Amino acid sequence: MALVFTRTLWNYRGFIIGNVKREFQSKYRNSLLGAAWNVLNPLAMIIVYTVIFSQVMKAKLPGVDDAFAYSIYLCSGVLTWGFFSEIVSRGQNVFLEQANLIKKVSFPRVCLPITVVLNALLNFGIVFGLFTVFLLVTNEFPGLAFISLLPVLIVLIIFSIGLGITLGILNVFFRDVGHFFGIVLQFWFWLTPIVYSVSILPTSLQKYIHLNPLFGVITSFQTILVKHEQPDWQSLLPALTVGVLLCLIGMRLFRKYSGEMVDEL
Repeated sequence: MALVFTRTLWNYRGFIIGNVKREFQSKYRNSLLGAAWNVLNPLAMIIVYTVIFSQVMKAKLPGVDDAFAYSIYLCSGVLTWGFFSEIVSRGQNVFLEQANLIKKVSFPRVCLPITVVLNALLNFGIVFGLFTVFLLVTNEFPGLAFISLLPVLIVLIIFSIGLGITLGILNVFFRDVGHFFGIVLQFWFWLTPIVYSVSILPTSLQKYIHLNPLFGVITSFQTILVKHEQPDWQSLLPALTVGVLLCLIGMRLFRKYSGEMVDEL
């Protein structure tokens, strides 16, 4: 199945790349700042959280005295979360948004979620590239540990696309899924150690935070970029396991209901 899936994507690579290019260009058409909005939106969010938590609430990372530590910790979490939420949010609506294309053109529908991932990767690459420049300028670059970000990112993509495809299919038949998950994302953000360290929470709550599949992914990014260390690879197993299961469930639902989806769109 994996071989057929890979061959299909390769045969339709032109269609996928064309979609990515078209979406990126249309997103910033008639915009004076263009792709700069990719940077300004997360930057504004980071500045607000940094000012509120580090200046107003005097938040600091336990055991870390580095002046840039909290800002890097915050950027690591916010940018990683932004990448995840973009894939899932776009994934749950991709079949609805592309309803006209699905009805008029014959192509493997699985190309659409892949387009979502590539667009999110492009946006993430632009912002994270500038963040990397910041790390270099401030002498906070993690060195060889930086390479460890790649497997962590792959785990995040697997989890995100698995959840996005599953929600996307369900959202075609039950439109409340999209609205409900928007609320879930808001709670999920604050249940993930992005603007705070899990160590400041009561011990009784910490064990529940660890059940969050994104806990290991977010903390791995933060460990690499803040502490310049290899992450705890075992902490990625929940996200990887759940992600693979969601991918299998999503593809099964897709094969079973792909015909009915066209009628529902």
